[in-house]
Amino acid sequence: MAPTAPEKAGPYSWYVLFVLFLVYALNFIDRQILTILAPHIRRDLGLSHADIGFLYGTAFGVFYALFGIPLGRLADNWHRVRLMTLGLALWSAMTALSGFARSGVQLAGARIGVGIGEATASPSAYSLLSDWFPKRQRATALAIYSAGIYFGGGFSLFIGGSIADGWNAAYPHGGPAGLVGWQAAFLAVGLPGILLALWVATLREPPRGLSEGLATPPHPAPFRSFAAELLTIIPPFTLIGAARNRALPGNLLVLGLVAAAVAGLIALGEPLPQWLAVGIGVYAVYSWAAALRHRDAPTFALIVGTPAFLCVVLAYGLNAFLAYAVAGLAPSYAAQVFAVSAREAGLMIGGPAILAGFLGVTGGGIAADRLRARHPSGRIMVVLFGALAPIIPMAIAFTTTAKPLFYAMLPLTQILACGALGASAAATQDLVLPRMRGTATAAFFIGTTLIGLALGPYLAGRIADLTGSLATGILSLLFSVPLAVAAAIAAYRLVPAAEASREARARQAGESI
Repeated sequence: MAPTAPEKAGPYSWYVLFVLFLVYALNFIDRQILTILAPHIRRDLGLSHADIGFLYGTAFGVFYALFGIPLGRLADNWHRVRLMTLGLALWSAMTALSGFARSGVQLAGARIGVGIGEATASPSAYSLLSDWFPKRQRATALAIYSAGIYFGGGFSLFIGGSIADGWNAAYPHGGPAGLVGWQAAFLAVGLPGILLALWVATLREPPRGLSEGLATPPHPAPFRSFAAELLTIIPPFTLIGAARNRALPGNLLVLGLVAAAVAGLIALGEPLPQWLAVGIGVYAVYSWAAALRHRDAPTFALIVGTPAFLCVVLAYGLNAFLAYAVAGLAPSYAAQVFAVSAREAGLMIGGPAILAGFLGVTGGGIAADRLRARHPSGRIMVVLFGALAPIIPMAIAFTTTAKPLFYAMLPLTQILACGALGASAAATQDLVLPRMRGTATAAFFIGTTLIGLALGPYLAGRIADLTGSLATGILSLLFSVPLAVAAAIAAYRLVPAAEASREARARQAGESI
């Protein structure tokens, strides 16, 4: 018997949202703290701005994207609360281990571990919240959850800068175990996550499909499905998966094209780690999509095979392309241009970012829900706004010579840009069936990783290294805005028909509803 869909979220739903908000905040504390520590890390490990972009974006982001897909599949098929608990414990431990890094290679390895662990969070959380909250409140719930990005990201700057400067003042030649300030900061934010994992483990698992009254039976072999998914996306095992799915020729062709592109970039003088990681990501995502088409045609049809879904992902991915570049390099810009301490940068950039992010993302989510009630593409209006509105304050922030104006324009840029997150996330959830939400979330976050996180900070840092100007590096990425606008307009036109035909297209592809 199908569960009865609730008309309104109850108190326990809001309690779950609060706990998941804390998880996502810690997620971004652990992810973002590297940015405020970047000047110290560059000095101690002898790294460039491009290296920091690689560590902050690519090393984390590519593996976050790759493991997000099989872990998203596991979130669709297994106990979501347990999955999030294990992932939180893993990424917290890897953040703490970052504090013992003695080289860029060691730090990159820890960042890869953080990315894999954090890949469990949003597929599980999006799916849980989509069951605890009815459709008409979904964008609001996802927006509040997503506000954890800005709370965690902003708080990470404040706490990271304070710990680093305080530790270095107390131990100018290194403290216990020879640790310096940036290493102590990683330890301080990593260890509490293990305690939070114990709290997460107490949450109840809702019936899948609860919010829409659609009964979804449990998967008979979730870990076998997870292992099969790994064979489709983790090289070189992808070749085994491609052979099983009779897709080996196409897989080898794409592998060859990607390898040739990476080799060409290396020949032009680009660094191997950056483009090898991106190449692995591009090839792996193709391999996964080809396998998904063979193994789960309905999910492929509603995600990869739906142009509306892809346009939403591209539009928000390009929003993230700019946002991650600004977030990743703004503290270094403040230190370089205005000669401020890490403590001051953390307070003046991180503090306003918490409020700006929360207001922007929750306001955008509420606006998206209200606009959606009036028009099938109402949520996409918020995505389009997020692509255009931040341009002027962003340009002012990175061209002004007045420090107060720089500090004022950063949160304004953020509040205008981040409203698109809840809107785009809810739009993608609406385009798929309940059993596909974890996979849809993983696919959505490919846009914010392979497009946004893996490319934005690195390209801004690389251009900054070549030109000698962080401002040039950041502002050069505005070339992506016309493409983001085009993708949002296409999504606006395509989403209503795609959502209305969701069940029919799933049945046509073989789904039993």
